[in-house]
Amino acid sequence: MIPQLPLALRWPRRQRFEHFHPGANAAALAAARMLAETPGAPWIYLHGPAGAGRSHLLLAACQAASAAGRRAQYLPLAAIADRAAAIRGVAGGELLALDDLGAIAGDRAAEHALFDLYNQTRAEGGALLFAADAPPAQLGLELPDLRSRLGACTQFALKPLDDAERREVLRAQAAARGIELDDAVLDWLFARYARDMGALLDLLDRLDQASLAAQRRVTVPFLREWLRGAGP
Repeated sequence: MIPQLPLALRWPRRQRFEHFHPGANAAALAAARMLAETPGAPWIYLHGPAGAGRSHLLLAACQAASAAGRRAQYLPLAAIADRAAAIRGVAGGELLALDDLGAIAGDRAAEHALFDLYNQTRAEGGALLFAADAPPAQLGLELPDLRSRLGACTQFALKPLDDAERREVLRAQAAARGIELDDAVLDWLFARYARDMGALLDLLDRLDQASLAAQRRVTVPFLREWLRGAGP
């Protein structure tokens, strides 16, 4: 069984289309938006390394579909123990987003469940949006018909943002919170912390609260002092 989470938890505010910095992924962003908002749009298979925005686009598509009055469900397969039961439990939505597809590779029951879900969703006029770290042929799926179905989707290879783009996103997100990040602060952060945007934005949320509480600007000395007391 998939727990029913409140909408605010299922569709996080940060993971919306308007907060996705496309970089080299503008075509994937446009296709995901069309799939979320337009019945009959081509199904999509996104693949790329961690930090490339796969989950962001899936959650954003679900949020946009819900806002358009469509039933949307998001399934993070890597976080679920009984994946076959979970896949069979999501049938019936107008948009179904399945993340971390590689987690079912070699799980015969789950692969067959996804094959059946694919056919059922197609027959019912719904839409499927997939994400994984590799293309269908490289996932290690044992069911040839499933590989064929997934390979028929429109595929996009997502690319992570480069350092200049990450800096631009972090600076813009900080400005939206009323925080000015100068080059020295950005250099310090990027030299010491993971460059995954999710981790950096989580850190920014905490910095925002800390700077407000201390009534101080975010500077390198403030960062050193805060992190000694709070930890990363």
